[in-house]
Amino acid sequence: MDQTEKIQFIPFNAINEFMRNDFRLNVIRTTLLSLAQLDRKFSVPIDQLTKKYVTVAGFRNSAKAPATVKAVAMVKAFEKQPKLVAAILQGWAETQPEFRRKVHDLLTNRSWKLLPVDFDRTKLPGFLTRWPADDDYDTLYDTFVQDNPNLEVSIDQVSLMVVWLSGRLPIDKVEKETLEMPDLPSEADQAI
Repeated sequence: MDQTEKIQFIPFNAINEFMRNDFRLNVIRTTLLSLAQLDRKFSVPIDQLTKKYVTVAGFRNSAKAPATVKAVAMVKAFEKQPKLVAAILQGWAETQPEFRRKVHDLLTNRSWKLLPVDFDRTKLPGFLTRWPADDDYDTLYDTFVQDNPNLEVSIDQVSLMVVWLSGRLPIDKVEKETLEMPDLPSEADQAI
């Protein structure tokens, strides 16, 4: 990448173009059912964004609705609201620390440029569009399953974790050496 080129991001809700409807609902539902186990720094933003963007019939505050009802109502907002997508995906990743670490290890071993595994990716402005040309979802899934035969996960789960941890969507295929890294937000930005 030329030094004069800016790193380009696309909004987090662009992920919807890469997700099957049933899997999207499953991710939302799984995250909402796990809210009580999440650290407050991840659960509070989900509740705030739910209250702001999701309408559940019979509830003045949508965040108070049962998780399964709220999940169905959240799909439309998930398709349109980048901040809600980021909050849900961060929560989803946080509920699976071992799986998250193993996917991070997979990508690190394949020389991907990554932010730290525990970095709060909601602080990023969106997804990068440049993806390593030699690593498609099938290749990454096959390698992951081979390295972790006792962990039962689907190709959708591995692919989503790869996308979230790498902060990339497979739009522009490039050589790994040309992948850019976003600047880490300062500690002051992290606290906001």
